[in-house]
Amino acid sequence: MNYSKEEVMQYVAEEDVKFIRLAFSDVFGKQKNISIMPEELPRAFEYGIAFDASAIAGFGDEAHSDLFLHPDPATLTWLPWRPEHGKVVRMFCSISYPDGTPFACDTRTLLKNAVEDAKAAGCTFYFGAEQEFYLFELDEKNDPTKIPYDRAGYMDIAPEDKGENVRREICLTLEQMGIRPESSHHEEGPGQNEIDFRYTDALTAADNVMTFQTVVRTVARRNGLYADFSPKPLEGAPGNGFHINISVRPDDGKKQENMIAGILDRIIPMTVFLNPTEGSYARLGQMKAPRYVSWSRENRSQLVRIPAAEKEFRRAELRSPDPSANPYIAFALMIRAALGGIKTGKALPAPLDLNLYHADGKATAGLTPLPDTQAKAKAAARNDAWIKECLPAEITDLYCKD
Repeated sequence: MNYSKEEVMQYVAEEDVKFIRLAFSDVFGKQKNISIMPEELPRAFEYGIAFDASAIAGFGDEAHSDLFLHPDPATLTWLPWRPEHGKVVRMFCSISYPDGTPFACDTRTLLKNAVEDAKAAGCTFYFGAEQEFYLFELDEKNDPTKIPYDRAGYMDIAPEDKGENVRREICLTLEQMGIRPESSHHEEGPGQNEIDFRYTDALTAADNVMTFQTVVRTVARRNGLYADFSPKPLEGAPGNGFHINISVRPDDGKKQENMIAGILDRIIPMTVFLNPTEGSYARLGQMKAPRYVSWSRENRSQLVRIPAAEKEFRRAELRSPDPSANPYIAFALMIRAALGGIKTGKALPAPLDLNLYHADGKATAGLTPLPDTQAKAKAAARNDAWIKECLPAEITDLYCKD
């Protein structure tokens, strides 16, 4: 919506806003917030709002606990599930130390810096997110169970697909918040769903991922359900993927190839940030989740596939990440890797046009596998020179500690 500070002040005064949520992300992508009253808004814009960061993983200890939130007026949106009279609105924030210098573990600023560096190199990257989630029933105490909301299959319809109305409510809520869903459907797993978004700029796309998970969880609870974004909620069933579509502009016909080559080249040290939990590695290598560093057109058994699309819809889809990833870090690393491929003119290897889920050992013998455990992924990133260039040591240490 791209509000200015003045427009935010006017909106709050005219639209009966009573609470303003200042939202931010911890290092692992969990959304946090502080609510302030409207009379505190001028102070928030001019000086920032102090908060105790000592209890947030990676944000410091009791000896150096003060950090400041600085709201981004362009991200203002209201929360439709809160009362219309006495509205609640939300803005995403950047984070600084008390002296005003940017906080090293502010992952949203990390992505902003990657976007600016890409712009300086003459490139703009666009992202489209696809996230899967399960809907589970609640028990008599309203605690989550592992009982799926339905037993429908891929793209089934009602009455087998009981999540249809939940997805409808999610999409309508997102539209009210200015976010544009592109499609939604039942996924392969029992109670599993997917909602996809139209491509947009990197920062907006990452903000939308954060908002999306909040909306899904909120709407699910309103319907007496639990939304599970973990990588492998059910043993023997498909995991939840976070498929990331990326494209570059302008594209002279070679930039996309160089972009993909750059991402393939850096995917091993990136993996722990795209798949940060132990459960992430129970998902990889099965049920449409990739196992090897490879690419092809339209082939869903590959790490990167090129979907069938024309003109401005041409893109590459990275299929290894899962929804436990911090989208700001994921997108920042993808931009850095893509830029490296473009700047060096990195050649794209030949496509692998076979189904890797049914390929024998001879066909896969020369392929590089993705890390198959969290420990291996941590080891690949811990001392990687490129990761050290892209991320502050504080973030890498948190993701890679034993």
